[in-house]
Amino acid sequence: MRENTIVYSGGQALRRGWTTGSCAAAAAQAAALLLLTGQAPAVIRLETPGGVLFSLPVEEPHMQGGTAVCTVRKDAGDDPDVTNGVRISAAVRRAAGGVTIDGGAGVGRVTKPGLSVPVGEAAINPGPRAQIAAAVARAAREAGYAGGFSVILSAENGAALAEQTYNGHLGVVGGISILGTSGIVEPMSEKALVDTIRLELDSLYAQGQRIAFLCPGNYGADFARDTLGLELGRAVKCSNFIGEALDHAVYRGYPDILLVGHAGKLVKLAAGVMNTHSSVADGRQEIFTAHAALCGAGQDTLAALMEAVSVDACVAALDRAGLREPVLARIGKAMEERLARRLKQRAHGAFIMFTGQYGVLAESPDARHLCGKLREDV
Repeated sequence: MRENTIVYSGGQALRRGWTTGSCAAAAAQAAALLLLTGQAPAVIRLETPGGVLFSLPVEEPHMQGGTAVCTVRKDAGDDPDVTNGVRISAAVRRAAGGVTIDGGAGVGRVTKPGLSVPVGEAAINPGPRAQIAAAVARAAREAGYAGGFSVILSAENGAALAEQTYNGHLGVVGGISILGTSGIVEPMSEKALVDTIRLELDSLYAQGQRIAFLCPGNYGADFARDTLGLELGRAVKCSNFIGEALDHAVYRGYPDILLVGHAGKLVKLAAGVMNTHSSVADGRQEIFTAHAALCGAGQDTLAALMEAVSVDACVAALDRAGLREPVLARIGKAMEERLARRLKQRAHGAFIMFTGQYGVLAESPDARHLCGKLREDV
């Protein structure tokens, strides 16, 4: 693993940043070392799940009785957001065994079902929890310690910052969420990203590939590799810019296009939304509610769908009403129609839409055939 914090995209040099999850892991590792050795490092060299090594400065290390506290400031690189500069602190103390992780001041708490964290727990996603556990384990090995840890995270001004996020809508109250799948904040210059998508499609076409294989994000890429058995070297991550990717695939001359993505983004295609960033358009609940109404859902089910905080929560509501199959069939048909409308008969498009909890929710009739062709061409 090497420190590779600069990426070149669309002719620009852009600086990567680290997530709140990486901040929490680095702060916890530093605090664990302070607890066990009496000294905190000035910098934590953190190994991220995404394969980038960051050097994160440690601030204000101190002891509070038998608890060690260290702080790390988020640096979002060239993709600043409302949490850029937020100070994430970890308070670490010894425990008999294992690692327990909870949230303190400024870290939100989950109040609605449907998220990746159960109701009642701190809004610390599974990825960051794994990062934190691995970080304190490294500290324990370094110090020759065989016991466990209790880790409490806090975020300075987290409650105020959360008002500028979607947490309230999601049912996360009292603070921000600790997030990050890869531990890395990738720079999100829109022009640079779209330019990169086009260049990657051009390159694969020049190599002889004739199926434009698009994944909006890491979840889609992981599902394509682990469940569908597809080679990610043949995929182009199109982020939220599905429309631009489709347009360029048509321009380049791809006869077939395969989209594999998490339903949180892909279901928006059913409403013709081709830039899936939540700041541009959402409508996930509205899509499920409209199609459920057309399938005869009752008022209680429609209300539950409108209040759902995730696609998984929508599917759970449909299951309670016995309507999952007809509603998803309608949504899938709408997605096919919108995809065909965008492509204007200049290419053939197919999709596979899934969630981690429920697996494949909808897919085009010939999507698996295109998967087979991609596997055969490796």
